[in-house]
Amino acid sequence: MKGIILAGGTGSRLYPLTRSISKQLLPVYDKPMIYYPLSVLMLAGIREILVISTPLELPLFERLLGDGSRLGLEITYAEQPVPRGLADAFLVGADHIGDDEVALILGDNIFHGPRFSEVLRRHARNIDGCVLFGYPVTDPERYGVGETDADGRLISIEEKPAHPKSDRAITGLYFYDNDVVDIARGLRPSARGELEISDVNQVYLDAGKAKLVDLGRGFAWLDTGTHNSLMDAGQYIQILEHRQGVRIACLEEVALRVGFIDIDTCYRLGEESANSGYGQYVMDIAVRAGSAHLTPQLARKGTP
Repeated sequence: MKGIILAGGTGSRLYPLTRSISKQLLPVYDKPMIYYPLSVLMLAGIREILVISTPLELPLFERLLGDGSRLGLEITYAEQPVPRGLADAFLVGADHIGDDEVALILGDNIFHGPRFSEVLRRHARNIDGCVLFGYPVTDPERYGVGETDADGRLISIEEKPAHPKSDRAITGLYFYDNDVVDIARGLRPSARGELEISDVNQVYLDAGKAKLVDLGRGFAWLDTGTHNSLMDAGQYIQILEHRQGVRIACLEEVALRVGFIDIDTCYRLGEESANSGYGQYVMDIAVRAGSAHLTPQLARKGTP
């Protein structure tokens, strides 16, 4: 499976913060926003990832992430000069997808929950159609909403319905089989001139090939498109990290846990920013996992 992070758009709802920088490069507590969706793709076992953004901002993402090799990834980049809709990502990324399945995630979405990697990997296998991820919300009229039958099958999708049939909002994470490229090619722009992801999903639904995975109790799904939601997301990450002593979406740790890099590589990556708490955390993760860099002094302390 290939991965795509859509990190374009103008971020106009976050002005003036986004007048000089991409929304997806803003900090969410202690990390750039794009770390969070990138970590989700990594947890799903995806190594080949395309970042789509504007021509002006792509060099900034490249400076931050490089080619991904330091994390055991292959990261490439593609331009979307103007917003043309979420489904346009499959046209921009057609060569990247090739003959494979694809996971699309929006660059401003944050997911966190128990055994999330297991959930992702289970539903990323042998996809026949599309897999959507639903999350219960108190205001479903603001979202695309998925309705399921008594057996949990997806039977309808409504965009911002006045009278929602369900409280399951469809999140910004989507798994598709390879047919999605041809489906996107066959779409007509909506009234706002964009290729809508909801139209892609409807094609799969009409064919009986759309599945909704319920991210229910214990999971968190946050978007960061407004000042308040950006602040809420930062506070959520801060509270969890301080109370649990972990760092959510630490890319080096994720890469180590899923086997993309080895222990010593993880330690060296931490050393690169050893003066920061983040670097110290990465080094500590490697030490706890048994790094060869664990000196007698560090062994006595139990931490770098």
